[in-house]
Order: sequence, then structure tokens, then C-alpha cells
Amino acid sequence: MIVPETLKYSETHEWARLEDGQVVVGVTDFAQHELTDIVFVELPEVGRAVAAKEACCVVESTKVASDVYAPVGGTVTAINADLATHPDWINQSPYEKGWLFRIAPANSADLDTLLDATAYRGIVHD
Repeated sequence: MIVPETLKYSETHEWARLEDGQVVVGVTDFAQHELTDIVFVELPEVGRAVAAKEACCVVESTKVASDVYAPVGGTVTAINADLATHPDWINQSPYEKGWLFRIAPANSADLDTLLDATAYRGIVHD
């Protein structure tokens, strides 16, 4: 299982990366492995206001549909539209090509409430 040290994590298996003042969001390597073959993604609309821990995206695999939660509150500023034709990128490259959406955070301090890599490894190994 890959858990990059530079990212923040939620207990619901989303990762967050601060980039140019925005938070890039995706599902972790652990989550994509648990979901297995991802076949469809329902992304949030650009401009949508989301609260931290709010379900705002759905990832569907061959065995289950799973909600994705916003790790921070703010406004969705971009989506990874390529996932419409390449949902498998989430399985192949969850931290790079498989990112889901970007949020302009209402409060960048919200990132401080998320788990670091060590803490996240602790919850997935328990």
C-alpha cells in the first residue's frame, strides 16, 4: 500500500494535497484496492459549495458504489473530466492521474485537522 508522506488523509480514505492555494482530492491507494476495478465516477459540479466531511462524489466499481467525502470545506473549482473515459486511472494512479476534484478551501487551516501519513497507516492497519 502506497501512502505518500507529503499528503494529508481523512479517516474515510480520501487524500488531500495543497497545490497553488487549492486542495486537490482523490481516494487513497488503500481505498482503490478495496473498491477493486473502478468503472464510473460521478464528480461534483464546479462551483458547488461543500462542507468538510460532506459526500460530494461517487466512485463505482464492479462490486460497489462508494461515496467520496470532501476533506475540507470550500468551493469545487475543477474536476478531473478525463475520468469520464478513464475511471481506471483511479486504480492505476490514485495520487496522480486519478485525482478527482479541486477545492478552494474556505479555511486552509482545515487541512491541519486531517491525518498525516503515519496516522493514516495506523488506521488502515488496525
